[in-house]
Amino acid sequence: MTSALRFASLGSGSKGNATLVCDGETRVLVDCGFGMREAEKRLARFDLHPAQLDAILVSHEHGDHVRGVGALARRYRLPVYLTPGTMRSGRLGTLPHHHWVTPQQRFVINGLEIDPVTVPHDACEPVQFRFHAHGRSLGVLTDLGHPSAHVAEAFHGCDALVLECNHDVQMLAEGPYPASLKRRVGGDWGHLANVQAAALLPRLGLDRLQRIVCSHLSEHNNCPERVLDTLTPLLDGDDSRLSVAAQDHGLAWQRIA
Repeated sequence: MTSALRFASLGSGSKGNATLVCDGETRVLVDCGFGMREAEKRLARFDLHPAQLDAILVSHEHGDHVRGVGALARRYRLPVYLTPGTMRSGRLGTLPHHHWVTPQQRFVINGLEIDPVTVPHDACEPVQFRFHAHGRSLGVLTDLGHPSAHVAEAFHGCDALVLECNHDVQMLAEGPYPASLKRRVGGDWGHLANVQAAALLPRLGLDRLQRIVCSHLSEHNNCPERVLDTLTPLLDGDDSRLSVAAQDHGLAWQRIA
């Protein structure tokens, strides 16, 4: 493996989310919202077998993030890192090896350093993750209802970022969801809108960000064109640093220079 911090997406959206992170020695999977067979198939696109993973990290217990975690962990005896609140949800079943994650307390898997960060989301004890290796850092920041000051501080200065751009405000308002679900998605404990992602990015330090991956796009309430139209002006019209993690195809390896 190349000695550089890099990342890829197996797929991102309401039907399943999973992000690969590798530092050249260690491979971890952040969430697995795909069933075991589908996860195996998607890992194979990267010439990876589940047994080659060093761990699975779980951000929270919603099905589009944990659907395949328990099955993969049990079949391949993979360690799972998660908060006690996520475990108490009861949605992962028995895990052969689990490690408690304490929010705001760094932990290490081999040489990969990981900061779990509390985020505002309607789950039991949700966190998102910032990774450090080779003098570079990657933020994986999805599933939050609003860009809190705590989140902005914790993810400031990243070299690359996987950022939730869940919905376009107008599309959500005019879309097919019932009113209660619209309130949940658009609320302070739901999901990040394109305009909220755009407001957060300058607070994180745009100059340092090599790669910005827009993720967790809603199938009904967003589209890549609206995301790029919202974020590209922040980059003086240059969208070369922007990409979208698709639901079906994910995103190929992204190397942080």
